[in-house]
Amino acid sequence: MTEPIVQVEHLRKEFKATVAVADVSFEIRRGEIVGLLGANGAGKTTTIQVLLGLTTPTSGRVRIFGQDFEPHRVAILQRCNFSSAYTGLPANLKVWENLLIFAKLYQVKNHRQKTAELLDLLEITHLRRQITGTLSSGEATRVNLCKALLNDPELLLLDEPTASLDPNIADKVRKLLRRVQRERGISMIYTSHNMLDVEEICDQVIFLNKGRIIAEGTPQQVVTQFQQKTLEEVFIQVARSGDVLEEDAQ
Repeated sequence: MTEPIVQVEHLRKEFKATVAVADVSFEIRRGEIVGLLGANGAGKTTTIQVLLGLTTPTSGRVRIFGQDFEPHRVAILQRCNFSSAYTGLPANLKVWENLLIFAKLYQVKNHRQKTAELLDLLEITHLRRQITGTLSSGEATRVNLCKALLNDPELLLLDEPTASLDPNIADKVRKLLRRVQRERGISMIYTSHNMLDVEEICDQVIFLNKGRIIAEGTPQQVVTQFQQKTLEEVFIQVARSGDVLEEDAQ
């Protein structure tokens, strides 16, 4: 087994009287795509924000690439990137202008060639001169992914990357992510409410409920653990049952 590139130990995050993440520990190894799952309020977003350095944990330890996050955050984040269906690029700029800005921020060498290669990989070269705010959801998602791949990240965090996409474009995005993962050995953390997406793309899943991990393993292992037929049925069971007792998940 390869060494873990993400190690989270007893992560806890409180917002005044609210405990968003209670006690979360997990590891992600190089080249894995790991689904971080759970209903709204389960703690997914807060966990992602901690990994991106957007919020500071109340307690616990985060190590990425073998380094403690806080004292090495700049060096760590230079090797990571992020894409979300809910975070748009500046709408008044052309696609190439947005990508140029981020290429400069990431200090990408040969950025023109790199951008051209990624636009071709994502099949959006024809959008290069289009105003970003006029793009469809599927086009905007692929431009965001292009931005996220500019610095050749070793760890890619994806928040609902296929949200609001039609089935055809969603399928293309999933296949593209798998291709990138295979060819570049990128590790990915993948949040989604679409369990079909997760079953197709994720090697491992971590199921959160009320800030705690209630199940982890391959998608099929989690389905078997909850005695269901699909991951979607597991999701519905967890979302509707409220708190899940440990003995219920044996």
